[in-house]
Amino acid sequence: MKKENLLKVALAQIAPVWLDKAGTIQKVKDQIIDAAKNEAELIVFGEALIPGYPFWLALTGGAEWDKEVNKELHAHYLRNSVTIENGDLDEICSLAKKHQLAIYLGIIERPLDRGGHSVYASLVYISEEGKIGSVHRKLQPTYDERLTWSPGDGNGLQTHPLKQFTVGGLNCWENWMPLPRAALYGQGENLHIAVWPGSDHNTKDITRFIARESRSYVISVSSLMKAEDFPQNTPHLEKIFENAPKVLANGGSCIAGPDGEWLTEPVLHEEGNIYQTLDFNRVYEERQNFDPVGHYSRPDVTKLVVNKERQSTIEIINGK
Repeated sequence: MKKENLLKVALAQIAPVWLDKAGTIQKVKDQIIDAAKNEAELIVFGEALIPGYPFWLALTGGAEWDKEVNKELHAHYLRNSVTIENGDLDEICSLAKKHQLAIYLGIIERPLDRGGHSVYASLVYISEEGKIGSVHRKLQPTYDERLTWSPGDGNGLQTHPLKQFTVGGLNCWENWMPLPRAALYGQGENLHIAVWPGSDHNTKDITRFIARESRSYVISVSSLMKAEDFPQNTPHLEKIFENAPKVLANGGSCIAGPDGEWLTEPVLHEEGNIYQTLDFNRVYEERQNFDPVGHYSRPDVTKLVVNKERQSTIEIINGK
């Protein structure tokens, strides 16, 4: 029998089949099956994995106005994005239920509740029962991401019970935003999921920092991407190759414990699942001298207000 205080996790450090929704979903399913064979209870995938990060923006003059290459790549991106309402994640949810395996998955979401023509960098939590527990749309796309991703809302700032743990997560640079972190801490988070498009320059500092600040476990998962991973049918591939480095994302997935020290140091250039077992008792031990929303807080002096309402352009009153 598995101990309730222990949680085996898998960090799925893989490259997408870039801008190919069906191909990337198949890779995700393969990693889930591998994690189940290794008795993992939670598997985490990188930011925007399905169908991939918009690397072309930095390689093709993404900010140039009314440019054919950017319009056509954007349209291709939208065609390969994930619409949850249409059942795009149903097979993944079924696998989660079959193997009793919880999942955090980074997707490019094209939601119908925002009209179905804009995309969001979303982090989806799927429970071990195969149910989608939350969809967190990235609050603030970073720099050139704003040319293709839309800003999200607070609806997905949620935590979820998983054995003795309480898990929550953020996308990429919003992990640097103090107030979204505090919103999750205040909901009892003690296992923080940070997802990234790739590279240890993102994960090597913030992973340990959040762990030390929150006295929680922190799992950072990044993707991989090399120039050779661009499919040959990618629109304007020759233009992308003109400025693409050989390595666009080197991984850097890692885990820090509640004391801020490494359990798994950043792993570079290796594709596949990375496994580790977490002991919940370490959370209680480190909260003895610091708890940012408990005994070491002053809500009478500073307090955070969180708006979890899902934002939409319209509110239909008559239900038709």
